Amino acid sequence: MSEHQGGGYYLPQPSGWPIVGSVALLLFASGMVLWANRLPGGWLVLAGLAVLFYMMFGWFGRVIEESESGKYNEQVDRSFRWGMTWFIFSEVMFFAAFFGALFYLRVLAVPWLGSGETGAMLWPGYTPSWPTAGPLGPSLAGVDTEVPPGSNQFAAMGAWGIPALNTLILLTSGLTVTIAHWGLKKNNRTQLVVWLFLTICLGLLFLGLQSYEYVHAYTKMGLTLGAGAYGATFFMLTGFHGLHVTIGTVMLTVVWLRALKGHFTPERHFAFEAVSWYWHFVDVVWLLLFVFVYAL
Repeated sequence: MSEHQGGGYYLPQPSGWPIVGSVALLLFASGMVLWANRLPGGWLVLAGLAVLFYMMFGWFGRVIEESESGKYNEQVDRSFRWGMTWFIFSEVMFFAAFFGALFYLRVLAVPWLGSGETGAMLWPGYTPSWPTAGPLGPSLAGVDTEVPPGSNQFAAMGAWGIPALNTLILLTSGLTVTIAHWGLKKNNRTQLVVWLFLTICLGLLFLGLQSYEYVHAYTKMGLTLGAGAYGATFFMLTGFHGLHVTIGTVMLTVVWLRALKGHFTPERHFAFEAVSWYWHFVDVVWLLLFVFVYAL
C-alpha cells in the first residue's frame, strides 16, 4: 500500500500546465475576436486549440499516472467526486439559462408582442405564433418541408425522423454504458471494453445524424441562425448539446483506451464513473430538448 493510502492528503508537485492552458485560451480568444471582425485570425484559433489539446493530454496524463501509481487515497477520491458533481451542476445551470430563454420567448414575449397596446405599437398586425421570426422576418413554411432556394421562408424542424432516431440512439447509449459499468464492477474486462466501444459508436452515430440534420436545415429548409428567434434558439440549444456529446464521446474514448491498457479495478474506477455521469447528463438534456424544442 502506498504511503498516501493511510491518511492525509496527496499534494502534487507545482505544475506549469495551468499556464499552458492560459496561453491556449488567450490564443483561441484572440483568434476568435479577429475572426469575428473579419480579420485573419484562423491560425490563432487553430494554434490555441493545438496548445489546449497538448495541455489536456499532458495534464490529464499526469493525473492518470499519479492515480495508477496509488498516490490517491479516499479523501482525494471524494474531492474528485465533489468536483465532478459541481461541474455537472454548472452544466445544468448552463442549459437552464437557454431553456429559460426559450420559455420566455414562447410563453411571455411572443404573446405579449401580439396583444395589448404596447405590442400593437411595436409590431402592428403581428399574429403571435410559434415558430416565429417576428413580423419583419421570413414567413413560415410547413414543418419539415423543403423551401424553394432563394425564397424568404424557413420550415420548422419536426420531431419525427432524425430527432426521434437520435433520441433512441442516446437512450440506448445510456444502457450500453451502464452494462459496461456492470462489467467493470464484476471485473469482466471483455464486457467493459465491448459495451464501452458500442457506446462510443452510438455517440458518433448521433453526431453524424445531427450533422446531416443541420446540412438539410440550411440547404433545404431555410432554417439558419438568421431565422429569427426560432432559428437562434434551435441552433443554440441543439448545437451546444452536440458539443457536449462530442466532449462526452472523446472522454469515453479515453476511458476505453485506458480500459484496453488494463486500468481501473472494481474498487477504484472513478474516472469511468465520472464519464458515465456526464453521459447520463447528456442523455437527460436531450430528452428535454426533444420535448421542448422538437415536439412542442
